[in-house]
Amino acid sequence: MQNQLQDRQQLNDLMNCWMHRDLGEWDALRELFHPDGTIEITWFEGLGSDFVEGSMRMGQSDLRTKHLIAAPVVTFNARGDKAILETNAMIIAENIKLNLGCECHNRFYDLAEKRDGVWRLFRRQSIYDVGTFIFPLGLVEIDQSVVVNYPREYAALAYLLEQSGFPLGRIFATRGSELEAKMKAEAARWLSA
Repeated sequence: MQNQLQDRQQLNDLMNCWMHRDLGEWDALRELFHPDGTIEITWFEGLGSDFVEGSMRMGQSDLRTKHLIAAPVVTFNARGDKAILETNAMIIAENIKLNLGCECHNRFYDLAEKRDGVWRLFRRQSIYDVGTFIFPLGLVEIDQSVVVNYPREYAALAYLLEQSGFPLGRIFATRGSELEAKMKAEAARWLSA
């Protein structure tokens, strides 16, 4: 029981260390992923190490982001060396040149592994629940013909990313979608393997 409490605390810390991305602490962000760890979110799909490089580029752009992270719901495998984590989060983003922002509520859906006594991410994905535009300095015009190309749950985030030079390559999971069901079924197989 004590070991599982320690594991839960390490996993909670792992989720909260996403703060390193918002703060531009790139070396610390790299430590969240196993070397073969991957991430699939709106603007990036690939290795965690490549995601850090992409985040560095984003950090030099007009786009600013902040992530508010809740405590994860954790499901361990029988051996206690794999876990699925589902974590409520809020993404707040703003393009300072466009004077346009968004707020998007999502759930990070993570597969984590304990290797050599250390928990790190093996796979990070996201399920998008609801999102909206925000106007920090007053209303600005939004191109509706672009917004309608994305699911409502993350259309504002997708629009802001696209207008900031970080286009999306495909459709991602939303609450109750077939993509969410498929993601969770694949994760359950991974956990029990």
